[in-house]
Amino acid sequence: MEQVRKEEKDNPLASANLLSKIFFWWLNPLFRIGHKRKLEEDDMYNVLPEDESERLGEELQGYWNREVQQAAKDHRPPRLEKVLVQCYWRSYALIGIYIFIEEVIKVIQPMLLGNIIEYFEKNDRTDTAAVHDAYRYAAGITLSSISLSVLHHLYFYHVQREGMKIRVAMCHMIYRKALCLSSKAFAKTTTGQIVNLLSNDVNKFDEVTLYLHFLWIGPLQAATVILLLMYAIGPSCLAGMAVFFILMPVQTMFGRLFSSLRADTAVLTDDRIRTMNEVIAGIRVIKMYGWEKPFAALVDEVRRMEISKIMKSSYLRGLNMASFFVANKIIVFITVCVYVLTGNQLSASRVFMAVSLYGAVRLTITLFFPFAIEKVSESLISIKRIQNFLLLDEVAPQHLGLPISDKKDCLVKILDLICHWDKMLEAPTLQNVSFTVGPGELLAVIGPVGAGKVRAVYQDADIYLLDDPLSAVDAEVGRHLFEECICGLLRKKPRILVTHQLQYLKAVDQIVVLKQGQMIARGTYSDLQGSGLDFTSLLKDEEGQEEDRKTATPIPGTLSRLPHTLSDNSISSLSSSRCSLIKAPDPNKVVVQPTEEESRSEGNVGLHMYVKYFRAGSNFLVLFILILLNALAHITFVLQDWWLACWASEQKHINVTEPLNGSLPRQLDLDLYLGVYAGLTATSVVFGFLRSLVFFNVLVRAAQTLHNSMFNAILRTSVHFFDINPIGRILNRFSKDIGYLDSLLPWTFVDFIQVFLQVIGVIAVAAIIIPWILVPVAPLLAVFLFLRWYFLQTSRDIKRLESTTRSPVFSHLSSSLQGLSTIRAFKVQQRFQEMFDEYQDLHSEAWFLFLTTSRWFAVRLDGICSIFVSITSFGCIYLRDGLEPGAVGLALSYAVTLTGMFQWGVRQSAEIENMMTSVERVVEYAELESEAPWETEKRPPHDWPEAGSITFDRVNFSYSASERLVLKNLTVVFPSREKVGIVGRTGAGKSSLISALFRLAEPEGRIMIDGFLTSEIGLHTLRQKMSIIPQDPVLFTGTMRKNLDPFRQHTDEDLWNALQEVQMKAVLEDLPNKLETILTESGSNFSVGQRQLVCLARAILRKNRILIIDEATANVDPRTDSLIQQTIRDKFQECTVLTIAHRLNTIIDCDRILVLDAGRIQEYDEPYVLLQNQEGLFYQMVQQTGRAEAASLLHTARQVYMNKKRVADVHCAKDIRVIFETSL
Repeated sequence: MEQVRKEEKDNPLASANLLSKIFFWWLNPLFRIGHKRKLEEDDMYNVLPEDESERLGEELQGYWNREVQQAAKDHRPPRLEKVLVQCYWRSYALIGIYIFIEEVIKVIQPMLLGNIIEYFEKNDRTDTAAVHDAYRYAAGITLSSISLSVLHHLYFYHVQREGMKIRVAMCHMIYRKALCLSSKAFAKTTTGQIVNLLSNDVNKFDEVTLYLHFLWIGPLQAATVILLLMYAIGPSCLAGMAVFFILMPVQTMFGRLFSSLRADTAVLTDDRIRTMNEVIAGIRVIKMYGWEKPFAALVDEVRRMEISKIMKSSYLRGLNMASFFVANKIIVFITVCVYVLTGNQLSASRVFMAVSLYGAVRLTITLFFPFAIEKVSESLISIKRIQNFLLLDEVAPQHLGLPISDKKDCLVKILDLICHWDKMLEAPTLQNVSFTVGPGELLAVIGPVGAGKVRAVYQDADIYLLDDPLSAVDAEVGRHLFEECICGLLRKKPRILVTHQLQYLKAVDQIVVLKQGQMIARGTYSDLQGSGLDFTSLLKDEEGQEEDRKTATPIPGTLSRLPHTLSDNSISSLSSSRCSLIKAPDPNKVVVQPTEEESRSEGNVGLHMYVKYFRAGSNFLVLFILILLNALAHITFVLQDWWLACWASEQKHINVTEPLNGSLPRQLDLDLYLGVYAGLTATSVVFGFLRSLVFFNVLVRAAQTLHNSMFNAILRTSVHFFDINPIGRILNRFSKDIGYLDSLLPWTFVDFIQVFLQVIGVIAVAAIIIPWILVPVAPLLAVFLFLRWYFLQTSRDIKRLESTTRSPVFSHLSSSLQGLSTIRAFKVQQRFQEMFDEYQDLHSEAWFLFLTTSRWFAVRLDGICSIFVSITSFGCIYLRDGLEPGAVGLALSYAVTLTGMFQWGVRQSAEIENMMTSVERVVEYAELESEAPWETEKRPPHDWPEAGSITFDRVNFSYSASERLVLKNLTVVFPSREKVGIVGRTGAGKSSLISALFRLAEPEGRIMIDGFLTSEIGLHTLRQKMSIIPQDPVLFTGTMRKNLDPFRQHTDEDLWNALQEVQMKAVLEDLPNKLETILTESGSNFSVGQRQLVCLARAILRKNRILIIDEATANVDPRTDSLIQQTIRDKFQECTVLTIAHRLNTIIDCDRILVLDAGRIQEYDEPYVLLQNQEGLFYQMVQQTGRAEAASLLHTARQVYMNKKRVADVHCAKDIRVIFETSL
């Protein structure tokens, strides 16, 4: 579990004054730190009390609970959107005041601009009163620009913070719900879906809050602008506004289509992330089976369908953005056409006032209003998905125990218990179960696999529930746990022990025997031993053998390990005054690896990263065409306005000069001006649409390529990578980072390029009209470049911190879902909820800084723009001689657009650089060091290995170059067809030996199978020729057929025969879909034992000459263990079998025993021979099982040895007779 940051830092916003809040001065100290060094988590400010996860979540949860209760009374489904409105409408509505004032100023500004241009249209520009009025109008434009800057950023800061609050509250509720889900509910959802809710769906609240106010601002502003346009140019404006109102439903339709595609995409994303979750969780098994290709095909297929939807939605976005880009051009073109064709003459003041008014309303109507509809549609889809999740069934509320004063001696009493794992199934999981456990009593629950034992465990205060903690530890540690902990420290408590370790049954007070979900026997050991029931077949006859384990001698060096083992398994339960459950140790972790801190690159995202990104999407020719399209689109964009200015100026000249000459009025060549104007408009429209569509195509293809590269790299990297990186961290790259690449980064890139080229156009036009404006522009540019450099030093670190503080949220969610039964058993849901809130608060600290630093930067950029607008406005008036009204109108109308546009474009460039860290993170994983190739030119014969002999020659092994050796100078031969048991303490190197054999990391030295060096052949060639029954039975979501035979290499008859061999055929035949039965996530609709039998069936199907059993029977009952062992003897008689086991009785009849300690071979011989050496490690391990068990093991070893000797003698006698007869 990744730790939450400890050091705290007060948030300076809490004590900032009004001006500091408006201009974000309170952030200056943070920027100074970011300028000096890399920012760390300790530099982040605490979340404000009103932004804390627990406070926000509980508030929203209260509203939701009341809505659920009210809906039940009204006989209607609860509505989550109603709850959100009730909780947040007041605070959100108040923020609307900022945007209202901002939009009013936006409408006033074009009127001031029109008045300045009117001054230039007058013949006498020396009128002092007129000049003073012009200066006043210029001052008004300057002040309006400054006001717009302040109000705009105050609005967006507050709505983004409101969106953050909703997202955080919703995440709190989702996690809280996840902790309460019933088993029935888990059948309807997956880890992938829950991760997707937290990674993608909740982000819609960050987006929808930005634009929601424009749903009412848009129509209001449009109505105001129509009135002003009617005053300026008369009814001709209605033609232009008609285009606006045509575009609105078109863009609304785009929004609906987009939300529909988003809903489809979300389902596919859920599926992909769920599959990824299973692949990452089961990667060790996938690699040892050599199953990378079918899983790659599975993910590729889901991703292909997902990217198809994303591409369609991206094209819609492209059309949407292009329509925004060209809308103003079409509207002005239609307005001008109607205006001049109805007999009016162009006037620069009227035209550019109209252009500015259209510009003021354009952003609202063609961008923000459709965005509002689109985001509301998307949010409703996400709200529906979250609502469905929140309405899933929950487990019954747990009783948290009596007050200390009310506590008495506790007992457990269960009477005629009937319970269902899934009520859709006819047969209950448990039925007719009755027993009582009083204070100081120990009850053992036993039975074969699938009898209903991870499910017969119930709990109350002061009761200890022990879920088979003795299986996956060696005999000495198991004995210590049983005697010192279960029968020692816990002796006064009621204890229920689920176990397969039958050697402990004599020491318990009661035994309950379960079979097929029913209690078939109950009583003491002696009562049940003679009962004649199934109990007797589960036990060995130990009558007359006295169990005295006190004489066992501990092995030197093992006691030092005990405190760690006990702390993992039991000490935490001993400190609890309430119910505890001791789980079996997690068998997944073969070698405990320290979790590495997530990498976080520093400095700029290099140019090479941008090249990699674009090259992933297309070749150089397509990129060249894309650059050309962008350039042509914006050249025609500027030329269209330039032509309009020339037209207006020419019209003024005609109006002024002809009356002075006294000649007949000269008519303007309307066809020429209209024709050129129409051509430029059409060209800008065509290029505008083309470049958007091509741009989106290139960037979405880049996302697809990078995802595939990352996934393939993940599949091909070594297992060490998965040991040191939590699953949540890896999933974060496949969910959040790929989510950025799929949708947000392409949109941001297209938007930035569009704005950047427009800014270049504005400055170029101003410089051509007033060349000296370049003099003040130069220092402004220098200030801008410094600000951007200064800002990005801090911004990059904050964005990277935001990414790395997000990972623990997902890791905590994934680990919580995996260990949910344990969390509930310990009744620590509240603690885990608090930890989740702490992780959320840590992420909120980074996110809050990301929002506020962006606004700090934007306010200052808009300040630069306001200076530029001021210089342009006053400069035009000061240098009024020789300036044309059309040119002035063009320069000023372009300059005022710079105020919002420039800062947006620069912030988008910073946002691109921030989001390019996601590309960087994806590329980092896409370039992971690969394992050896799956196939090589050197291939052994098709029937290799024919004999199955394995040789280790001076083998050293570690999981990475930087880690210590876990196998040291190993030299051993496993002869063909021999059965070898591998034993040793925890950490002795048993599983590492198997890892070396499968080349999960590359060993030093030589490992040969039938004379072939394993290092010279492909990994798939090697791994697919060995079968393994893993320590943890891993099944995957999908059909039983796919779990048995993912390559479809076997017939149905083969599959049924394999299931018959492991006695699973009857289980499958009872299910309606038989081989097509869908396994839930991780195969959780089968018991652990049944899953292990499926793994055995896989091994039978593969028909390989080498079988490895990695503690496969640790968690199964003796009958299933016996079944597995017998099946191995029968089906793998001609195979070389290596068995790792803690339970010595499972390997005592092997041909040889290999004893490992600290990565070295201590002993290697036949079991009986090893037991003759009383100083030997194996002898001491046997003795530690207790006198009775040790005697039984010695007896079995002697019997096997004598049988082999007898057979060998017979063969020897035959050989002698043949030699004798031959000699005769």
